[in-house]
Amino acid sequence: MSKPWAFRGRLVRFVWPPRSIRVRYTLVATALSLVFLTVIGVSVDLAARYKVQADTFDDTKATASQWSAAVRNGTVPQTIPTSSRADLIQIVDAKGRVLKASKEAAGMPPLTDVRPPSDDRFQNITAMSPGNGPVMLFAIRVTPAADSPVVYAGEPEPALLSSHWLEVGTTAAAVPLLAFIGWITWTTLGRMLRPVEAIRTRMSEISGSDISLRVPVPHGRDEIAMLARTANETLERLEVAVKQQRRFASDASHELRTPIAGLRLSLEDAIEHPEDVDAMETLRTALSTTDRLEAIVRDLLVLARMRAGDPAPPESIDLAALAKEVSTGPIDTVPVHVHGSGDVRVSGSRIQLSRLLSNLLDNARRHAHTTVEVGVESVNGQAIVTVTDDGAGIAPKDRERVFGRFARLEDGRRLDPGGSGLGLAISREIAEAHGGTLRAEDSPRGARFVLRLRALDGPGRRPLA
Repeated sequence: MSKPWAFRGRLVRFVWPPRSIRVRYTLVATALSLVFLTVIGVSVDLAARYKVQADTFDDTKATASQWSAAVRNGTVPQTIPTSSRADLIQIVDAKGRVLKASKEAAGMPPLTDVRPPSDDRFQNITAMSPGNGPVMLFAIRVTPAADSPVVYAGEPEPALLSSHWLEVGTTAAAVPLLAFIGWITWTTLGRMLRPVEAIRTRMSEISGSDISLRVPVPHGRDEIAMLARTANETLERLEVAVKQQRRFASDASHELRTPIAGLRLSLEDAIEHPEDVDAMETLRTALSTTDRLEAIVRDLLVLARMRAGDPAPPESIDLAALAKEVSTGPIDTVPVHVHGSGDVRVSGSRIQLSRLLSNLLDNARRHAHTTVEVGVESVNGQAIVTVTDDGAGIAPKDRERVFGRFARLEDGRRLDPGGSGLGLAISREIAEAHGGTLRAEDSPRGARFVLRLRALDGPGRRPLA
């Protein structure tokens, strides 16, 4: 006995609610329309019945009132004439005998045996009359006296009240209207969801190996068009990110492969020809190569953490104080002179900005001849840090290239053979992560790097407008 119920339960669970938005909303719209039309139909039916019933009783009341006055005046003819639809007229005495009647009610027994009491002389009555079926009557007791006659005026119940043709007609009119509403809803939703289906189809074609496809954008500025535009913008950003990752992976594998191959070659040489190889020189070369590999891996981890890690809460940082702190180095290095104007503060990560300034200073020390100058100032709401050395400088054509990952100019390879080529790339990413810029600009001597960040108008309060 449990299996059929379980099957029925699964059937209901799978069938409702439908997975299709089009089906679901069409059913909902049709159901709501059915409720609305039902309310309207019932209201129309009740209003029509009430109106017909009220009009009928008004006719019978007027006729009964006319002949009640005639009875009191003693002017009622033997055959009561009729001039309205209320043509069933009888005057019945206290014993239930028909004293006088209209031609249509002559020879008939009393239309009803209901006799209004003396304290309620006027009554609406619906009764079954032999030969006439349901009859709507208005009864008037002529006087409160016990032997007072009663005047009955009535007419057969209208077909609208005695049958269900009004309900049938209302239902017959509502069914096509309901079907039309369902069809309109289905068609409209189909047109509305057609772009969504096109977007879904295109999205299913996009894969990790090819994300160059874009979803079709429908005309207009509605929510679906905005969704398609946002999806395309997201795909564009994703494509750029994937291309960067692939290029980065390719560059990283190339940069790692070269020192590893050199290290392997020197070690194999030392093993195969120990008599021809200086063991100490081989170890020094291997150590130098290991240092380069370590530098590359360390910088790669820094880039990975910057992209994947949760950003630290920003803090107010005094750039001049931070630059002086970072510029402190061994005595035998090129001296660094920091010049600051006022309290120049920015909001950001102290660790990352320290890494940025450290990278710039290390690069400047490596290429400087005698000194490195660092300037910190605030101009038009921007905190500007300049790092200038008195070395050979950077050619204009290479000023953007030096920020590329693993980019190392010939002078840089000569001065720092073990470098990773990622220092300036990391510095620019840190600057952009803080909403700023880092560029190599013109300088009367050597190289000049300029960092621009949004300045604070107070100790960590809010950015300048």
